[in-house]
Amino acid sequence: MLPLTFKIADQPAEFQQIHRLNYLTFVDEIPQHDPSPDGILIDRFHDENTYVIALNEDELIGMVCVRGNRPFSLDLKLPNLDDYLPAHRSVCEIRLLAIKKGWRRGLVFPGMMRLMWQTCLARNYDVALISGTTRQLRLYGHLGFEPFGPLVGAAGAQFQPMMLTLERWREKAIEFAVFLTDKPTVNNLG
Repeated sequence: MLPLTFKIADQPAEFQQIHRLNYLTFVDEIPQHDPSPDGILIDRFHDENTYVIALNEDELIGMVCVRGNRPFSLDLKLPNLDDYLPAHRSVCEIRLLAIKKGWRRGLVFPGMMRLMWQTCLARNYDVALISGTTRQLRLYGHLGFEPFGPLVGAAGAQFQPMMLTLERWREKAIEFAVFLTDKPTVNNLG
């Protein structure tokens, strides 16, 4: 097996695979969207998303995206979002975390998170928001995300609004680095 590559998506073939993995994850696995015959789900914020991806050769095996423009998807789920946020901070939203089955243990997740944090720091974001699936709250807590506000979403696809401040991320960064037992190839910070 060749080393995995972690990069910012910038090729048409990568975006096609992103739409298919988005469908597999958020239609088939987490029933957040209605099925469609083409097996493709294009995120409503696609044109503003920066996708951090993991590749095994040319095959997309994982993705996560960051976006700094409001309204966030969380604004649409939690109308009084600003009431929960710290003042005078540069906020982004991290979304669409998806890793193909069979790749969910090992270096894919830590490699994507490392590039995600580098991307957020390069853009001067100091607070990251997520809508954390209730199926993975323990994982998000290990990463330093802290819950706020009520659960959002529908039955079968509920999410907990969570945030991670730069200060909290720095506390967790050393602990998180322990998971990186190998140095994955990181390309294209964008």
